[in-house]
Amino acid sequence: MVTITIDGKQIKTEEGQNVLQVALDNGINIPHLCYHENLSFYGGCRLCLVEVTKANRTRLTASCTYPALEGITVETNTENVKKARRLVMEMILPMAPDSPKLQALASELGITEPRFHYEDPDGCINCGLCVRACEELVSANAITLANRGDTRSIEPPFQEEPLACIGCAACLYVCPTDCIKMEEKGNERRIVRWERKLEMKTCANCKRHFMPLAQIEFAMHKVREPLDAGWFDNCPDCR
Repeated sequence: MVTITIDGKQIKTEEGQNVLQVALDNGINIPHLCYHENLSFYGGCRLCLVEVTKANRTRLTASCTYPALEGITVETNTENVKKARRLVMEMILPMAPDSPKLQALASELGITEPRFHYEDPDGCINCGLCVRACEELVSANAITLANRGDTRSIEPPFQEEPLACIGCAACLYVCPTDCIKMEEKGNERRIVRWERKLEMKTCANCKRHFMPLAQIEFAMHKVREPLDAGWFDNCPDCR
């Protein structure tokens, strides 16, 4: 165990745990967009910037990638921190100007009109949450971060329909800007952003279409213990 100080509050925590999670676990809010407690650390959005003092040296750093070390002091709301976060949000907000979450964060930071603008923003802020969820939680690896700089984007390989996508919609649920949409019509599910179309299983009892066949096949190969042959005949409600 180590002791760190966040905004004047001494906190004991496990060494190496990231500063952002320590703060959140102790009721100290630090805004963030690319962080999820069940996924690897990325440090892409930079919205979780804080001032960390170690050995009499203070610097701005992303709290989601900075480890909790004995004796460090963290300030989450200094003028330098707020100025840096405003600049970050001014660059992120135009990428997803219609996102309620980003609008709320921008308002909290006092931003009414960002100085930067993008032509035809598609709502993606390249936070990478969808990519990490697909890889680390699902193990489907259907999408990836491509290119660099201002051409950086998240897309399927070769910009074609990602056949590795099983339609589980994990990407949709972790997306902070809701730019990944899903449509269901008849027995077909479509993940709009990736142009992935999948046939869905029909419940033998209630006749509801409830899960893509590709997801069922994927799950059957991932379970540690064999399931009964009829496990997926019925939807979860009827089961």
